[in-house]
Amino acid sequence: MTAHQTSAPPLQFAFTRDGARIAYQDYGLADGPRVVAVPPLAQNIEMVWELPQAREMFERFGSFARWTPYDKRGTGCSDRRTRMPGIDERVEDLRAVMDAVGLDRAHLFGQSGGGPTTLMFAATYPERVETVTIFGSGARTTPHLDHEELVARKERYEWLASVWGTAESPMVDAFSPTMANDQEYREWNSRYERNSADSASLLELLEINHEVDVSEILPNIDVPVLVLHRSSDPIVPLDLARQTAAGIRNATLVEVDGVDHFGFAGDIHAWIDEVERFITGTVQHRPAPPARTTPEIVTMGRFTVVADGEEVPVSAWGARQARQLCKRLVAARGWPVPREELIDLLWPDDTDRRRLGARLSVQLSAVRKVLRGGLIANRETVALDLGEVSTDLERILTSGDDHLVVDIYGGDFLPEDRAEDWSIGARDEAKAAYVAAVRRLSDEARLADDHARAAVLSRRLVAVDRYEDHFHRQLVGDLMAADDRVQARAAHEAWRVAMAELDVEIPDLDDC
Repeated sequence: MTAHQTSAPPLQFAFTRDGARIAYQDYGLADGPRVVAVPPLAQNIEMVWELPQAREMFERFGSFARWTPYDKRGTGCSDRRTRMPGIDERVEDLRAVMDAVGLDRAHLFGQSGGGPTTLMFAATYPERVETVTIFGSGARTTPHLDHEELVARKERYEWLASVWGTAESPMVDAFSPTMANDQEYREWNSRYERNSADSASLLELLEINHEVDVSEILPNIDVPVLVLHRSSDPIVPLDLARQTAAGIRNATLVEVDGVDHFGFAGDIHAWIDEVERFITGTVQHRPAPPARTTPEIVTMGRFTVVADGEEVPVSAWGARQARQLCKRLVAARGWPVPREELIDLLWPDDTDRRRLGARLSVQLSAVRKVLRGGLIANRETVALDLGEVSTDLERILTSGDDHLVVDIYGGDFLPEDRAEDWSIGARDEAKAAYVAAVRRLSDEARLADDHARAAVLSRRLVAVDRYEDHFHRQLVGDLMAADDRVQARAAHEAWRVAMAELDVEIPDLDDC
């Protein structure tokens, strides 16, 4: 390493939906393909430009593309938080960066721990992805371990965190062995580690990365994917890359020689040649997607999602659990629902919480894909983003427009889920709002001597509750006032039958 300070591209900041700042850079070929680089375990995009080998790598990227790297929240130049983001937050943070740069669609590049995020994003937001390249990565970045191995791993992670940012850190020897004899690099790396993440954050990141596994979503990815891996990568086994490529329909696996995990170590041009060829030489142009409207979730009388004027087919959800998850979040009306509760709802008989956490992320990806976002998720809770989606439930409860309420109320809230405790409150609130709106409108119709209109509205009330004596009495009275004795007689008989079931007598028609 040659000791000299170099300047990095200026930092810019994207803001997440919960107000966190994500630091990013935007540099390279002005009219080149747009590439967003998803961060690995921990980095500092400003400081890493000091390293000549890294600078050479970045300049090579910028020679054929417009490159946008960013720091994961909680690391580097992004906002530091006490809790590190899980896979679902990472997907949304990537979307926030793309939005800040003004990218409707981009090529994605994910190295090491950034790979699962790029794959999950491609499965969730395929319309925003040109291609995906993952380097030294896979659907998961660590192999499955048995109990004894998990105990040993936990102890090793704790040790790694304790020596992070010191001369004892093993990261240089493990991740970039071809540079291990460069003492100046070793000293720089200690400072770099301290400026990338603190020890507590590192431990949390290691634990999260070990749990991340997006293998289940691989069949859902339909954009071109390059799985690029060094044959002797010491950190992420080559077999994990091979398994990932085998699970994606449109994937190309390229193995290059090398013993380093860090991309800037060893022969950088052998693998970057493959990235450049993939991004600039084999990708066909796809027209920009049409403008889209806000998805509408329908829950009154049935469940469906309407997007761009068409109902989303059931097959688009992928699994029943995704639909159920969406329903539960609608019922919560934007309030966060604990992940543990969602896991219990979707897999009540399964007790493997570690595995179920990954499965929940897969279902969240399916919901996001249908809703084109629409969720706010962190490692503890998930909520519907009412700023991105519209629900008939919310419109009924908040619009204040009686005509609108009557028009969109198509029946009970999620009638097929009436036995679920979580649905009761929303169902009762919606019904109460609907009944109140109908009653106000029917009162207005009577004051205007529009008894035919009042009768139509009274029928709605009877349909809601056939055992409510007042609704029947009102309907018969409206029909009599409208001089429609035939319908009044039929309504009176229906009233009599319903009340007979309750052993309640009603007055004769002429006495109503």
